[in-house]
Amino acid sequence: MDAPALDDLCSHVNSKISKIKKTLQLRYIGQDPSLSNVLSKVAYELHLLCELLNKVETEVQRQEAIAKSLKELQVTLERDVKEASHLRDNVPPHLPKKCPNSNPGPGEEPPAEGKVIAPEPQKKPAKGKPIKEMELITVQEFANVPAYMKNRLTYEHINHFIEEVNKAVVGKYKIIHQPLKTLNNVARKQLGRFKEEEMADTKGLFFIVEQDIKEFTQVKVDKRFHGMLSIMRHCHRIRELRGKGIVRYVIC
Repeated sequence: MDAPALDDLCSHVNSKISKIKKTLQLRYIGQDPSLSNVLSKVAYELHLLCELLNKVETEVQRQEAIAKSLKELQVTLERDVKEASHLRDNVPPHLPKKCPNSNPGPGEEPPAEGKVIAPEPQKKPAKGKPIKEMELITVQEFANVPAYMKNRLTYEHINHFIEEVNKAVVGKYKIIHQPLKTLNNVARKQLGRFKEEEMADTKGLFFIVEQDIKEFTQVKVDKRFHGMLSIMRHCHRIRELRGKGIVRYVIC
C-alpha cells in the first residue's frame, strides 16, 4: 500500500475514533447537574424551531396554492379576452332590437306601479302580416347544443345558415304579399306552389320547404343542411310540420 493511501486510512480511522469519544462524552452529559439547564434550553429552542418550521411549511403551501389559482385565473382571463376580441371582430349583422326606453321624457310622469300602459296605435299600419324571421342563436345556446349534433359545425356556420333561411322566408312571403298583377310568370308559378303547400295547420304560420331553400338561397340541401336543421330544432328556431308528402319548416 503506498503512503497516500495509508495516510487516508489513518485519517479515516482517527475521525471515527474522535466521533466515538464525543459520543461517549455526550452519553452521560445529561447526568451532569451543571449542564442540565443548558440541555433544557437547547430542547426548548429545538421545540420552537420545529414550530417555526411547521409554520413556514404551511405558509409555503398556502403561497403555492395562491400561485396555482392565479395561474388558472390568468389562463381564464386570456381565454375570455380572446373570445371578446373574436366577438368584437365578428359582430352579427342582425342583432335583437333594443327594447323601448321605459324612462320618462322631459315633462312626463313615470307610470304608476302596477299600471298597464296601452301601446300607442300606429299612425300607418303596415299592410299584411309582418314577415317573421328567425333570431340568431346566442353563444350560450350553441354551447348547450349536444356535441353529436355539432359535428364540425361552428357558431358562425349556424348563424350564417339562419341568415340564409331568413332570405328564403322573406323571398317567399314577399311574393305571397305582392299583388298578383305585379308578378311575372316565374313568380306566379312559385305562388301557385306556395298555395299548394299550405294546409289547415299552416294557417297564420310562416314556413318554408326545401324547394324554397333551393330557389332563394345558395345553400345546398344535403346532409350538412339537415344537420343544421337539427340544431335549429334543438334551439327552438323551427319545428317540422308534415303533410301531403311535404316537410314544412315552420318558423318559431
